[in-house]
Amino acid sequence: MSEGLLQLWLNTGIANFNVGQMAMIVVGLVLLYLAISKEFEPLLLLPIGFGTILSNIPVAGIAEVGGLLHYVYEVGIDTGVFPLLIFMGVGAMTDFGALIANPKTLFLGAAAQFGIFATLLGALALNSVPGINWTIQDASAIAIIGGADGPTAIFLAGKLAPDLLGAIAVAAYSYMALVPIIQPPIMRLLTNEKERAIEMTQLRPVSQREKIAFPILVLALCVLLLPAAAPLIGMFCFGNLMKESGVVNRLSETTQNALINITTIFLGLGVGSKLSADKFLNWETIGILLLGAVAFSIGTASGVLMAKLMSRMTGGKINPLIGAAGVSAVPMAARVVNKVGLESNPHNFLLMHAMGPNVAGVIGSAVAAGVLLALVGN
Repeated sequence: MSEGLLQLWLNTGIANFNVGQMAMIVVGLVLLYLAISKEFEPLLLLPIGFGTILSNIPVAGIAEVGGLLHYVYEVGIDTGVFPLLIFMGVGAMTDFGALIANPKTLFLGAAAQFGIFATLLGALALNSVPGINWTIQDASAIAIIGGADGPTAIFLAGKLAPDLLGAIAVAAYSYMALVPIIQPPIMRLLTNEKERAIEMTQLRPVSQREKIAFPILVLALCVLLLPAAAPLIGMFCFGNLMKESGVVNRLSETTQNALINITTIFLGLGVGSKLSADKFLNWETIGILLLGAVAFSIGTASGVLMAKLMSRMTGGKINPLIGAAGVSAVPMAARVVNKVGLESNPHNFLLMHAMGPNVAGVIGSAVAAGVLLALVGN
């Protein structure tokens, strides 16, 4: 073989592929399948899956220094910019009316974050397993998966455990996508037929003035009590204020559509760039995926149990199912609550009631991230 042909052969993918890269490309294809065929969080899983494939192509160097995905990650994720822009977009799409009308549901959003802190202890306990060596920062980043909030998980992982970001992001969004599968069995296990059939009274109307004041009040409390959470809470409240003020409709519409869509594309590709074989195929990744399932389950269960307690304290005026919406998978968790409630009572419409703890969960996960940053951040 001539030197020219040898050089050409050495630059082909066939000559440079290793087993790990091929395995990760298969993982990328599985993510694409889940996004396209099963419609599991397609807005994120599709770009993450394709980014995974691109980052594992040998020789191309797309995710290495000098490659496009490397700079996408450095500019948007390593700096924390993309998750914050996503939070601003989520804020612009969120209606706090249900939470304002029934502020007691804030406790359900807080209770669902128990899964985060329980999983923190579980992650530290797994250090006894050979091949796993997590610091308190690593464990904190893994634990946030329990909040079922992808942007928050990415933001915290980028700050505390950037090497684990790919596995944490995939776990967070995978379990968000599996909400309709994971949550109903837990909800049925912890409630009886009578509790699931409880009908809740219609929520009171909420004025525009209240909706405008709410994000300002939330931000003020954050500044006074937990400044470490201000980046997430601040962008979330800013997006919501643009929506509710009614005077910057063009900015609000751009944030809800073009801006969040563009950011989502690059966020997914950037996360996918971290799913290279050498960083993903190890015992730590398996541990993260297992802990993610535990965290999400504990968060769901703690929300339901808190709602059961509140139901008994109010004489049966609260349907315990709405506690499951305390995780911040908006609005999927609220829809699941409504679906399970209708199975027990065809006249039981819980969607709006579940949106209260659902948006409270978004705030709760951001607060939990701020607490962890304040305690273990460098």
